[in-house]
Amino acid sequence: MPRVKRGTSHVKRRTNILKRAKGFKTKRKKIIKLAKPALFKAGQYAYNSRKTKKRIMRRLWLVKINAAVRELGMSYSQLIGLMKKKNVEIDRKVLSQIGEKNPIIFTQVIDFLKK
Repeated sequence: MPRVKRGTSHVKRRTNILKRAKGFKTKRKKIIKLAKPALFKAGQYAYNSRKTKKRIMRRLWLVKINAAVRELGMSYSQLIGLMKKKNVEIDRKVLSQIGEKNPIIFTQVIDFLKK
């Protein structure tokens, strides 16, 4: 059976690891033994951050909606209650964008809900 030399694949794997670790500090960007666990940990942080980003954005939308609604003399919970009664299905992201960028349209939406 012929001898298998794995030099190219071994070098390619290491260079790919170092390419991915390019922005890291100190030895973590140069040494394979330190770059591997750093990349693994970075992947975990990235995965977790994608989840927390969704929570943070939703909280931001709620704050923006509450601020816009308070100017019109209501609270956030009252607004959501009216929306459920009237079966208005505008999601919170769109509602916050309307409240922030188009206050005139936002007041029209509130007036429709109050009727």
